[in-house]
Amino acid sequence: MKSIASLLLALIHVANLLNSAITQNAPVIPAVIVFGDSIVDPGNNNNLKTPAKANYPPYGQDFPGHFPSGRFSNGKIPGDFLVSGLGIKEYLPPFVGVELEPNDIITGVSLASSGSGYDTLTDSISGVFSVEEQLKFFDEYKEKLREVAGDEKAESIISEALYIELSLKGARKIGFVGLPPIGCVPSQRTAAGGLSRECVPVRNEAASLFNSRISEEIDSLQMGMLINGTRIIFIDIYPLLLDIIQRPQVYGFEEASKGCCGTGTIEVSFLCNSLTKTTCDDPSKFVFWDTFHPTERAYKILTDEIFENYLPYLQ
Repeated sequence: MKSIASLLLALIHVANLLNSAITQNAPVIPAVIVFGDSIVDPGNNNNLKTPAKANYPPYGQDFPGHFPSGRFSNGKIPGDFLVSGLGIKEYLPPFVGVELEPNDIITGVSLASSGSGYDTLTDSISGVFSVEEQLKFFDEYKEKLREVAGDEKAESIISEALYIELSLKGARKIGFVGLPPIGCVPSQRTAAGGLSRECVPVRNEAASLFNSRISEEIDSLQMGMLINGTRIIFIDIYPLLLDIIQRPQVYGFEEASKGCCGTGTIEVSFLCNSLTKTTCDDPSKFVFWDTFHPTERAYKILTDEIFENYLPYLQ
């Protein structure tokens, strides 16, 4: 779960489209385009030679058909909840390695790659698609969009999306998602939380400091951006996820310190597999599916929070 901030591009894109729909009374929001890492990758890495993929059981055990699509969870991930919550479609498909129907292209795809990060060295070592490569995929996506939708409609859809560099691409509604309490992720508890596997304060403090400085920078940027009509906000998911972890029963969970897969202390990626590991009886009672990634139910709570408490500020 190294970057729930990977939700950034998905959410700012949705915020802009939602605002347009409300303003124009549009019945349908056209598309969602997602960049990022394993939090929003529905299977773009499936054909890569990398450990950063999840196209095998028990991943996807609660996905339709119990299908291990490549999503790092037991079921849906945030991109799916975004498109379904907006009434666009039920699931957000990957762009790479699949045959997409015309409607899939028109309504949006995920370009995210599990294991990718801000440092290109990370991508090279992991053997995954870098942010730069994801942007190249976007150029390919635009060409496919023009082929199936025609130039005029394609340009209409593309013009409403927000991308890097955001301001140069005409972004007007920007939400930046901060870091989660990294020190409370099961793998970090195991690695540095002692025998009792407590949350690791120094790692949570680092995430909190990052969030604080980014928030201050965004406030500073906001002052100048208002002149040209651009609005940018900081979306802080740290408090909610920390509260879920510290008071899981309030949210209907029973376990927040371990993942559902295997022992719940080390299993993620290829360590979480159906040949050597079993899963918990009821993933909906667990905050985490493996030692990095939340369960479908936890993702739903986080996404609902963003829809309810942050998107109105971007309208």
